[in-house]
Amino acid sequence: MNACISLDGTITITKLFLEHNHDLIPDKAHYFRSSKFLDPRLKRRLELNDQAGINVSRNFQSMVVEANGYENMTFGEKDCRNYIDKVRRLRLGAGDAEAIQNYFVKMHKQQNSQFYYVIDIDDKSRLRNVFWADARCRAAYEYFGEVVTFYTTYLTNKYDMPFAPFVGVNHHGQSVLLGCALLLKEDTKSFTWLFQTWLECMHGCAPNAIITDQDRAMKNAIEAVFPKTRHRWCLWHIMKKVPKKLSRYSDYESMKTLLHDVVYDSLGKSDFMEKWERMIEDFELHDNEWLKGYLMKEIVGFLHM
Repeated sequence: MNACISLDGTITITKLFLEHNHDLIPDKAHYFRSSKFLDPRLKRRLELNDQAGINVSRNFQSMVVEANGYENMTFGEKDCRNYIDKVRRLRLGAGDAEAIQNYFVKMHKQQNSQFYYVIDIDDKSRLRNVFWADARCRAAYEYFGEVVTFYTTYLTNKYDMPFAPFVGVNHHGQSVLLGCALLLKEDTKSFTWLFQTWLECMHGCAPNAIITDQDRAMKNAIEAVFPKTRHRWCLWHIMKKVPKKLSRYSDYESMKTLLHDVVYDSLGKSDFMEKWERMIEDFELHDNEWLKGYLMKEIVGFLHM
């Protein structure tokens, strides 16, 4: 569709094509959110298996086998995980939610006036997400908040709620805590709530850069809440792909050793580029698109932070 705007602000459509201008691929439709569907029978099965101690991954794989392949699934493993997280009702025992709130109130009133907390509840007044940061976290962010890492790779054993810490690095190279949360779900809505809450706690001052794992929901929330912040993938997650991408080469072990030296021991961008070009030349990796495209782009992005 083509349109033009006149001086008085009127929008006029000048051209419109209702036919598709590209081939449709029906067997890819299940990747779209509008096509995802988890029927009540499967929801009940997920709940029963979860109560029996069967983890979500095995639960989902059994459904894939039953459906004769991923292409016949109307949902993904993350959809199953989010559903289970929701129906577990956070597995809070009697009085646990009230105990959390009482503790936060006590911290704020009696011990630490700069203690900041927000408790998010659902439409049935059940605890959903929790964020807190003490005075030390807030003070540390003023000095060491230019680059922040954020992960949800830790899970509490009792409640199965993702623990989400914000972490910075001080002038001694030590990790410093800048706030933390417990989340009901790892989706865009939950991350958006958390990032907005954390930003309010830090007086609206967004970090210059944030490092996360490669999570789409997290990426969407960062773009919405921190539009001017540089977002980079975690280097550990990036380098984790090296064996899968390069192990087919006969001299893989020597290549891996040199690659780690290039990535972790370069003193700056110029040093990195010099070592990188030498590695590409020595191992004849000119045709490796993953190295030249994805990996190099991400590493150079880190050097620019």
